[in-house]
Amino acid sequence: MARKIRVKLCDRCSQSAPILYRVKYEEDGEWVFVCHQCWDQVSQDNPFYVYGGTWKAQKK
Repeated sequence: MARKIRVKLCDRCSQSAPILYRVKYEEDGEWVFVCHQCWDQVSQDNPFYVYGGTWKAQKK
């Protein structure tokens, strides 16, 4: 049985990605999903950065 491929967009750059990271990166910020490129930008030297899990387009 073929698995359904899910699609979700990065909340910062609006590009689709097979893996997104659920993070908070602003003081009093909300949870957002970001792609790997945006994750590199928001996680570097950020005292407000919090990791909340990984979303994958293909579930096992």
